[in-house]
Amino acid sequence: MEITSSLAKSDDGSIQITFTIPFSLVQNAKGEALVEFAKEVEIPGFRKGKAPQAQVEAKIPQAKLIERLLGKILPKALSSALAEYKIRPAVYPKFELIKAKDNENWEVVAKTCEIPKFELGDYKKALSKLGKPKDKEQEIIKFLLETIHIHIPKILIDEEVNARLSNLLERIEKLGLSLESYLASIRKTPEILRKEYEGQSQSAIALELILEKIAEAEKIKVKESQIDEAIKTSSGDPKLFERRSVATILRRRAALDSLISLL
Repeated sequence: MEITSSLAKSDDGSIQITFTIPFSLVQNAKGEALVEFAKEVEIPGFRKGKAPQAQVEAKIPQAKLIERLLGKILPKALSSALAEYKIRPAVYPKFELIKAKDNENWEVVAKTCEIPKFELGDYKKALSKLGKPKDKEQEIIKFLLETIHIHIPKILIDEEVNARLSNLLERIEKLGLSLESYLASIRKTPEILRKEYEGQSQSAIALELILEKIAEAEKIKVKESQIDEAIKTSSGDPKLFERRSVATILRRRAALDSLISLL
């Protein structure tokens, strides 16, 4: 028996793929996972890798076993589904196990989205109407966000919001504060803070997508020497930089600079 899948798309561009996994495949993957765990755990009276699977299974938390066995099934199933449905996900899917009964097929849902499609329009002509603003960069950013409309998938916004919240928690912990005391100091509730981050994230993602598309339209290229220089002059650990990410940031910056030069 083979894994089957179905596709559902939401109005906001979110994508959901539901996988139905034959129980026989689950059992096979479980056996492979237990063989691996047998080499990792200590079972009294047995050498590593030699304990009966039943005793190994009793030693392993169920959630950990399920995670390991699904890790043997889902990557290949996902790759096949993305190819079948011609999907290029903007973010790696989040998986949710929705059915896992013995002797019945399992069901897993993968949630992701694609990069939203949008048109730039004649942005250069429209930009000329701005005249000579005092703060060119901020006026251009405001102009782009107000005139180029993009429907950002909720999953992208949630990813960015969660990243910002994680960064915030890390910062306030370094200051020796709790989240509760920090929120009290700025007189905001968790709900208000998250709502603010959602608005900021939506604008940030939209701007990134717009600048990326402008860079593509203007055929902006980033040289390897520019990437090297950016990494060299950064205050962060050079080993932690991913060259492709640095190139993307530089390309977007160049796109924005090209618009500034028009005013």
